[in-house]
Amino acid sequence: MSRSLRTAGVELTPDVPADSVGSLAATAERSGFDRVFVSAHYNNRDPFVALSRVAAATESIRLGPGIVNPYETHPVALASRIATLAERSGGRTLFGLGAGDASTLADLGIKHDRPLRRVLETIRVARALWDGERVDHDGTFRAVDATLDYDAGSTPIYVGAQGPDMLRMAATYADGVLVNAAHPDDLAAAVDRIDLGLADRSPERGSFDTVAFASVSIADDAAEARRAARPPVAFVTAGAPRAILDRHGIDPDRAAAIGDALGRGAFDDAFETVSPAMIDAFCIAGDPADVETRLRNILEYVDGVVAAAPLGPDRASAIDHLGDVFERVRAP
Repeated sequence: MSRSLRTAGVELTPDVPADSVGSLAATAERSGFDRVFVSAHYNNRDPFVALSRVAAATESIRLGPGIVNPYETHPVALASRIATLAERSGGRTLFGLGAGDASTLADLGIKHDRPLRRVLETIRVARALWDGERVDHDGTFRAVDATLDYDAGSTPIYVGAQGPDMLRMAATYADGVLVNAAHPDDLAAAVDRIDLGLADRSPERGSFDTVAFASVSIADDAAEARRAARPPVAFVTAGAPRAILDRHGIDPDRAAAIGDALGRGAFDDAFETVSPAMIDAFCIAGDPADVETRLRNILEYVDGVVAAAPLGPDRASAIDHLGDVFERVRAP
């Protein structure tokens, strides 16, 4: 049985100038979205600069990075950036935190050591700093007598997760989870792990928010929407574990061929190799009616949805379409 849609969000990619990200966020707010996340990749613009523009361009929508990792930036500095954004936005910030992509971090010469522990330690240290504590920490990272010299308040922490252990940890210690999945079968498997984590959750931690961070591509022309989905689906497919490929009946050799093409920089070849089954598995793609049907299907498992890249062939139009779809899905 489907749950009611409590929250509707959108991911914006700062591959356009920060002012343009702010304008898209304002469009999302007018279209009825509750949240906007700005993605964080070193080859795009700085997400916190873009988020500052989002804060200035909006009034009520909640906002945050989606998703930063505690490797590229020291966790203490990351906690301070989040607190600064909270101050800038009038307390509307959400902290989208994840382990980061191992291959991307390797390109920067960063070791992806003990990701589960690194994220958990970041959660604990950030909360201590926001509470005004002085922090000494020696674990996957070091901090000596660290503190924030201003009133930081507090920010809900949402862990971006796909793997079973990260999902379980998020449910035990975080305020919410952003499940990197778009298909009901993957979300069903994720919820099983989340439920295990919730069983260990302290009542003092309060309620927990389960959100699908789902790739979406929407347009009036369903075929155009599905074509626009190929680039992100190619990257997801190339990095998908064998168990997930098997769950969706995807040929692992074809997935490996996509990964090889991406590794060579042969992006057109990679995108052309994406199959309809891959799009169905890893993206909610089609016309508004198609997308509405898929969203209703995944609401059996989640409380909310963040529509992640690509959004569609035209982002501003896609945001308008998605606002209408979310409004229908929310209606009794």
